[in-house]
Amino acid sequence: MKSVNVLDVLNSLRQKRVKIFSPEEFRRFFGVSLRAAQEFIKDHHKDLFVKLRNGLYALRSEMPTELEIANRLYGPSYISLEYALSYYRFIPETVYTVTSVTTKITREFTVQNKHYEYARVKKKGYTGYRLIKEGSSKVLMALPEKALVDYCYFVDLRLKAQNDRLRIKKVNAKEAIRYARLFDRESLVKLVRSIL
Repeated sequence: MKSVNVLDVLNSLRQKRVKIFSPEEFRRFFGVSLRAAQEFIKDHHKDLFVKLRNGLYALRSEMPTELEIANRLYGPSYISLEYALSYYRFIPETVYTVTSVTTKITREFTVQNKHYEYARVKKKGYTGYRLIKEGSSKVLMALPEKALVDYCYFVDLRLKAQNDRLRIKKVNAKEAIRYARLFDRESLVKLVRSIL
């Protein structure tokens, strides 16, 4: 069985710009067995790695941003809802929970004292996101119109209260209505129209 040493791991992960990885990815990077990868991670998880959740780790010296963590913590997912609305300045509040949508069941996680929420949307509605650059990282985030529609979807389902301080500017109304129609809810289309 091939062995790996600490310096090789650190240098290789940095060169590949890998900040978050699973034991399976670690196995592939270093050509070792899954058991060897798991043992190495377990042996060094206090000094080299941070456990984000079961089966997902980060390099302690190159901690990923909260948005990078959000994209990898539970997938498929992209950042949306209140976090994206705040990012696009559609709401004046600062949002401390990183909110995302997923096609999997709704989940919540707390990692490094940061709260992450994932809300389920139907597969037809899982669209309207792009890769954005945040500092040196790239993350998946809803387009402005889709962030608004995702939020309105949960308001329409009465799972979220409507923020009466929404300030919508520079939104393509036609695109927003197109995204709203993906959910097959006429009440959602009406709600989006009323906000726009």
